Amino acid sequence: MRSVFRVLPAYLTVLLFYFAIPGFREAPGLSPAWQFLTFTENFRIDYMNDQAFSHVWSLCVEEHFYLVLPLLILLLMRRPSFGKALSVILGILCFGIAIRTYVYQHQVAIFPGDDLFSLAYIEKIYYPTHTRLDGLLVGVTLATIKTFRPAWWQRLISHGYLLLIGGIALCAGAMWLFNDRFAFSASVIGFPLLSIGLGLLIASSVAPSSPLSKVRGFALIAALAYSTYLTHKEVIHFVRIHLPQLVEARGWIALIVYFAFSFAAAFVLYMAVERPFLRLRERISSKSAKAAQIVATR
Repeated sequence: MRSVFRVLPAYLTVLLFYFAIPGFREAPGLSPAWQFLTFTENFRIDYMNDQAFSHVWSLCVEEHFYLVLPLLILLLMRRPSFGKALSVILGILCFGIAIRTYVYQHQVAIFPGDDLFSLAYIEKIYYPTHTRLDGLLVGVTLATIKTFRPAWWQRLISHGYLLLIGGIALCAGAMWLFNDRFAFSASVIGFPLLSIGLGLLIASSVAPSSPLSKVRGFALIAALAYSTYLTHKEVIHFVRIHLPQLVEARGWIALIVYFAFSFAAAFVLYMAVERPFLRLRERISSKSAKAAQIVATR
């Protein structure tokens, strides 16, 4: 329920704009509405013709995660053990590497020419849920350690600087691989390498000894992150079409302009849609908690 109140109102609002106002789109082609409403866009997208709102692929992955994770946890918690959890974690990691290897060799590399090859890469490797489990796996692994092995977690975050250095090193290695984003090594190893690096940075951000834990201002960025994610491509398109003089120089000035307009649009969406529903969610949660307390005391 909490995820529904967090995700759907802003998403459906932006989706309505996409279908009601064609000029709002960053590209002319748009997939059928049912693909967006069923969160199957990342499996069924025709990227050659329908690129508008294509960045919603990652939200589809998130929704699939919400559906599958509870089932996986129920299975693991029937007879919980460290060995079972470790086997599942390593199994998912190896599955991601294996499935990307197979898809790359048998469904992507077979296409001649840069255009067909890159199109197959985007549709078969970059977007589908089963090829993008690495980041989810790292996040759930961190949460599992924190929940079920608190002593391990405390030892982990006691090395804030090592986590920071390791995270930066792994992310740098992944970025080096992604210099050629369509390369075989980047497709197979780059995603887990980047995910583990980002996971170490997340752990470092809550480690008392890490410089990341002392940085302020992340709360505002986090609050606007989802609305920014939903609207940034449309805003960039708007600026390019209607305010070209602001970004014609490109470089840092254009980047700052894009960021400023993107966060301004995200702020409007957050205040108008996202925050009211978040407050409604808290009121409903509070009433549910009070009702549960009343039942428990009878």
